[in-house]
Amino acid sequence: MQVSVIVTVLNEAESLPALLDSLAAQTRPPDEVVVVDGGSRDGTLALLRAERRLPLRILEAPGTNISQGRNLAIAQARGEIIASTDAGVRLDPGWLAALVAPFEGADPPMVVAGFFRPAPQTLFEVAMGATVLPELRDVNPATFLPSSRSVAFRKAAWEAVGGYPEWLDYCEDLIFDLRLREQFGPFTFVPEAVVYFRPRSSLRAFFRQYYLYARGDGKAGLWPRRHLIRYLTYLVAVPLIGLAGLLQGPAWWGLYLLSVPFMFATPWRRLTRLWVGYGPLDRLRAFFWVPIIRVTGDLAKMIGYPVGCWWRLRSSSPQSDSPQSWVE
Repeated sequence: MQVSVIVTVLNEAESLPALLDSLAAQTRPPDEVVVVDGGSRDGTLALLRAERRLPLRILEAPGTNISQGRNLAIAQARGEIIASTDAGVRLDPGWLAALVAPFEGADPPMVVAGFFRPAPQTLFEVAMGATVLPELRDVNPATFLPSSRSVAFRKAAWEAVGGYPEWLDYCEDLIFDLRLREQFGPFTFVPEAVVYFRPRSSLRAFFRQYYLYARGDGKAGLWPRRHLIRYLTYLVAVPLIGLAGLLQGPAWWGLYLLSVPFMFATPWRRLTRLWVGYGPLDRLRAFFWVPIIRVTGDLAKMIGYPVGCWWRLRSSSPQSDSPQSWVE
């Protein structure tokens, strides 16, 4: 059984060595690695051309988005099994072996979902990872939708669902997952297939990331209920509680305190397992970073989602074909 690893890159000279090193260290080496470069202007292509440890194929496709790049890589791949990952990650040495193992079993699946964990390098990134990334205990394997930084599927499955949606620039792997699950049912979840990646290192970068994610949700018509709840919380409930406190007495403001465990208990719990090695003062700083990061992400989503919805209303792209089961 031939296995092709596919990757898309764009100006990844800084992060690419870690990915190439971890691919070369796999206990189950890939039969080929297909990399699509979207028009890098740094040293990305030079690094790829200098790589001698891997059976590497480089496809240059300037101007392609990530969906187009992935589709191109898969179309050119020789393997029956496609394992997808991203630049900016480091793979566990057993990542590919764990992803491929279910396909070699008695009842092979169509899709295998891997997992991902944060690899923070600063205190802020520790708080970021705790706030935005699930732990294994948070995952329901029956409903988990993997990132394309750690997933494997049959090339036939990719063909059956029409590939990655090239009309989307963000959330494309989510739409791809939903199409696969709709056609083939729940994925086989292999948490041992771990990739490590660095969380965003600043509030500005995080705000942009979540703005773009939410804009992608709006373009694809995803999660309207979640976004509605967020608008009702920040634009209705929060102001009304404040007004009630002014008119009826400050006791009403206690509702703000009651909301704290609901909003922040889970990331604070994760934080206690990520801040090992930091002193009391740093831990206190990370503790307060969590609500700042959470609120910043919510505000970014509230701005990005209507932008995507407006694009959707004005566009004739095939997002209108999205089954209603994809949304809440």
